Amino acid sequence: MKYINRIVEDDLKEKLSASGAVLIKGPKACGKTATANQFAKSILEMDRDQQVPIIMATNPQLLLAGDTPRLIDEWQIYPEIWNYVRHEVDNRKAKGQFLLTGSANPSDDAKLHSGAGRFTIVQMDTLSWQELGFSSGLVKMSDLLEKQLPDFYEPGVSLDFIIDKILIGGWPALINANQKNAVKINAGYVDLLCEVDMSRTSGVKRDPFKVRSLLRSIARNTATLVDNKTLERDVKTFDNNEVSRNTITAYLDALSRLMILFEQPAFNPHIRSSASLRRSPKRHLCDTSLAAAALGLDEGSLFKDLKYTGFLFESLATHELNVYAKANDASVFHYNDSYGLEIDTIVQKRNGNYAAFEIKLGAGFIEQAAKNLIKFASSIDVTKSNLPQSLNIITGTGMSHRRPDGINVISLASLGK
Repeated sequence: MKYINRIVEDDLKEKLSASGAVLIKGPKACGKTATANQFAKSILEMDRDQQVPIIMATNPQLLLAGDTPRLIDEWQIYPEIWNYVRHEVDNRKAKGQFLLTGSANPSDDAKLHSGAGRFTIVQMDTLSWQELGFSSGLVKMSDLLEKQLPDFYEPGVSLDFIIDKILIGGWPALINANQKNAVKINAGYVDLLCEVDMSRTSGVKRDPFKVRSLLRSIARNTATLVDNKTLERDVKTFDNNEVSRNTITAYLDALSRLMILFEQPAFNPHIRSSASLRRSPKRHLCDTSLAAAALGLDEGSLFKDLKYTGFLFESLATHELNVYAKANDASVFHYNDSYGLEIDTIVQKRNGNYAAFEIKLGAGFIEQAAKNLIKFASSIDVTKSNLPQSLNIITGTGMSHRRPDGINVISLASLGK
C-alpha cells in the first residue's frame, strides 16, 4: 500500500531536531508506525521481536543500539524502556536519537521518570479528509486563525458521500476498501477493543459486555455534553445492563489511555452576561466509524435517522478541526452557557487567537448557526477577552462561500490546515 503523507510530519521533523526523543501517540491502526518509518534508520518491534523479553531481563541497553533515529515500536509493552531511553538521551547529548510509538499510555503506577527536556510528543489521529484527498484545502485553518482568508467559492459534496466516509472512517488500512467490507472490519476493531484491548491495557479483566454497552452509550451521545451519571442511566435503559459509576469511570480511563476516547474541553472566555459557563467536556470516539460500528449502523440506518447522522457529522468535523488545529499550534474546545447558547467548536492558538465554528450537516440549518455565532461574538467582554478572528459554519452538503455578514460557510470538503 502506498504511503500517504501525514500532516503531523512537519511537527515530527521539528521535534526530532529539537529533542533527543519523540513520542508518537495515537489510537491503534491510525498509522503511527508507518509515519515513524519514514524517518527511522533502524527499528525495534517490542511486540514482535522474540528476543526482547530476554534482553529486557538481562541488558536492556542493548535494545537501544542501532542507527538513529531508532524507532521503538509499541514501547508501552515494556514501559521501563522509557527510563533507559531517557538515560541514553542524557548520555549521548544529541538530538533526534529515538522515536517511540505506542497505541496505549502506560498505567499510572508505571514508574516513569519525567521526560522533560528529553522527550517531545506528537499526537496522531486517523486520516483527515485533506490527507485522504477528499478536501481541496482551499479554506485554510491558518487563515481562519489570523483573519487573512481571501474570497472563496467551492461546491459541497453529497449526503451519500458524507455517510460513506463516516462509515469507512480514516483508517489507513481501509483507504481502498468498499463500505461493506469497511463496516465489517470496523466491527471487528470494536470486538477486539471490548474483548482484548481494554483488559490488556489496564492489566485487569474487563467485562466485554459492559465495555460494549459503554461504547454504545458514548456513541449514542457523541458530540454532546454527557456526564457519567447519564451514561450509567443510558446503559441501563437501552442495553438493559447494570454498570456502576465507578466501573464507568475506570472504563473511561482505559478508553482514554487507548486514545479511543477524545474529550473536547470547554472554552471559558470573559462574557458580558451573567450566564454561567458549562465546564463539562463533549465526548467523541476517535473516529466516527467506531461510533457507527458500536451501534451496528449501516448506510440505510444513517439515512433513516438524519438527526443522529448530524451528530456523527459534528464528531467528524471536530476530528478534522482537531487535526488542522494541531498543525497550527492550536487546540479545540466547545462553548456552552446556562442561557442555552452553544457553539460547537472553538479553535484557539497558544497565542490566544481563536475562531468559532458551528457545524451543520445540511444547508437548511445555516441561518440559525449564523445567529448563534453573532450572538456569541456580541457576548464577549472585549475589555478582558479578544473577539474571534473569524466566525464560521462547517457544512456537509452546502457550498463554500462568504456570506454578506462576513461569516464563512465552509464545506468540510474545502477545509484544510
